Amino acid sequence: MSDSNEPTATNGTDVADRGHAEAPSPSPIPSVAPTPVRRTVKRDYAGEKETMNGPLYMQASNNVVIVRRVKRKGESPWKQLMRWFVENQIGLSFNLIALLFLAHGMPRAREHTGKYFSLAYHNPETGKYGIGWDDGYLILFCMVLFTGLRAATMEYILAPFAKANGIEKRKDLTRFSEQAWLLVYYSVFWTLGLYIYCDSPYFWNLRALWTDWPNREVSGLMKGYMLAQLAFWVQQVLVINIEERRKDYWQMLTHHFVTISLMYGSYRYGYTRVGNLILVLMDVVDLFLPAAKCLKYLGYSTLCDYMFGIFMVSWFFARHVFYLMVCYSVWAHTIPIMGSKCYNGSPDAQAHSFDPPQDRSPYYLLEALWNSEAIVCYNETVKWTFLSMLLFLQGLAIMWFSLAIRVALRTLRGDGADDPRSDDEADEEEEEAEVVYEEAQPLEEEVGVDELDLKNWERRAGVKRPATTATGVSLPGHSDRKELLGRIGCEKQVD
Repeated sequence: MSDSNEPTATNGTDVADRGHAEAPSPSPIPSVAPTPVRRTVKRDYAGEKETMNGPLYMQASNNVVIVRRVKRKGESPWKQLMRWFVENQIGLSFNLIALLFLAHGMPRAREHTGKYFSLAYHNPETGKYGIGWDDGYLILFCMVLFTGLRAATMEYILAPFAKANGIEKRKDLTRFSEQAWLLVYYSVFWTLGLYIYCDSPYFWNLRALWTDWPNREVSGLMKGYMLAQLAFWVQQVLVINIEERRKDYWQMLTHHFVTISLMYGSYRYGYTRVGNLILVLMDVVDLFLPAAKCLKYLGYSTLCDYMFGIFMVSWFFARHVFYLMVCYSVWAHTIPIMGSKCYNGSPDAQAHSFDPPQDRSPYYLLEALWNSEAIVCYNETVKWTFLSMLLFLQGLAIMWFSLAIRVALRTLRGDGADDPRSDDEADEEEEEAEVVYEEAQPLEEEVGVDELDLKNWERRAGVKRPATTATGVSLPGHSDRKELLGRIGCEKQVD
């Protein structure tokens, strides 16, 4: 019950004054809810978020407020949860980060909170960093940070930019923002990965990928790069489940899980050199494809076609020439250079090599994935495990490249470049929202008039009681009870 003279908020919606009842009765009086008046309209999703479906409130001719509600058909609880997460991911992400930094201000908590935004296992003697479970804190922090940055950049920078350049449809705005964010991300991390590769001893030297193994410590730059990339790919699993699904959803999901497994295995096993090179080869392609899509959404069809041609060339050489050269190096160079040996988990592991144990089950090869002190081994089993996952990614790349060739053929015929992996609803007309306007209903509650605390209500509402005459007669229209009954939605005439 509101204390002001404005329409009262009831059940989360604004309710207009219902008028005044005549005279109160000492018996309990239920408020009478009017029959909802429904009016269904269809509107597209273009426009600002606050007004994309029409006004939130409308004033009816009988001075009754009606409220807009979006009618959703057959939406599962999982879909509702994902929609809620999409709508609140900016606030959730940055509130979590703000709470983390707030807790970091307390001296007793710094030992724990500092793990989320700093590199763990620093060795002062070597100036490098080891590996361990505490790396998971930084991965989790980067996932939350990427989620918030992605949503905020799309919402407040990329979508307004798209609108200013003539993109109106909601799905086009969303797709443009998603692709532009990928362009931003890969521009940063491909450049960083390329810098690490060019400044390394294995630059243009495939054999050097396998020397000095197992290197159980890495530089701070390499460690931060690998953990941030791993966090990004884990976050991508979440992204493809909250976005509109593409036709190759399951292939993409499988690709992401295999990529995460390879990155995690290369980090824990000390194959960060080859991990860096493969990421550089993969990420360069993801620079040109988002750029081509953004140009298409902006209406620059000719530039889009040229950029798509660059994308095709980069894909072929990066993912089907140089990538296969790395796979060949795994097959041909690893055993001769690293040998079929095991090493202990210390940083100076190379000084303590020994033959693989024969009296243990093959599961000991997996211990290094969760125990930084466990032995790490390389043999034919490990080689073919990594090589099979790399070749599986090559198979997916061949499948997607065949789709890209089809697009290229359409472009040569003059049809323009288009992504055949578009979302499932791309072939249909843009979905329209069904919006229902219905009368805002008051809160129904059975109230006894004698139980109303009018004195307390007068003090809170600031109502001044008019001066009474000696006869005790009140002027019509100035009954406090009558006004209060009108505020709780009682419209029924009381005899």
